[in-house]
Amino acid sequence: MTRADATAQTEIGRNIERDWRGRKWSNATHASVTDPDVRLYRKAKGRPAQLCYMGHALMENRNGFAVEAELTHADGTSERRAAIDMLNAHDPGSTRRITLGADKGYDAAEFVAQLRTMCVTPHIAAKAKGSGVDARTTRHAGYAVSQKKRKLIEEAFGWGKTVGSIAKTMLRGLDRVRAQFTLTMAAYNLAKLPRLIAA
Repeated sequence: MTRADATAQTEIGRNIERDWRGRKWSNATHASVTDPDVRLYRKAKGRPAQLCYMGHALMENRNGFAVEAELTHADGTSERRAAIDMLNAHDPGSTRRITLGADKGYDAAEFVAQLRTMCVTPHIAAKAKGSGVDARTTRHAGYAVSQKKRKLIEEAFGWGKTVGSIAKTMLRGLDRVRAQFTLTMAAYNLAKLPRLIAA
């Protein structure tokens, strides 16, 4: 075997050796060969980017039940798009005013404006600078209540990751993982029932 043949042989196949130090990773360079639906996503600054999906849940704030669940590709705007879709699916065409509590990731001016057109008061945690939420919302006592209640949704995700199997799914494809996520949220609701009935 010549040297040229040996070099060509090391470059054949899907596990080619490459040095990625100092280079930017992207979905174009790091697509999954086993699941083309997953996307590289970084949860926070300083955290590594991982191939994943994004699960979203809409919760009623009296008892903490997940009333809608959605799973999307991971990107920077899918949370807000999924929130609009879940609100429309849960109460289509309603003129009854409701509130929506959410974290700072949802504080975008266009999202807040869209909620207002849907008869939804945006009880969203306000960013320090450039917030879309203003004093007409934050001055009310209900806003502070929503900021406490919105954290209940983390219990559903925590349960799903520890008791359920959404921390590291064994399924492939957006539709299959979406079904698994929805069933996990339904199971979380059922697990809550005995405590609520006893109370």
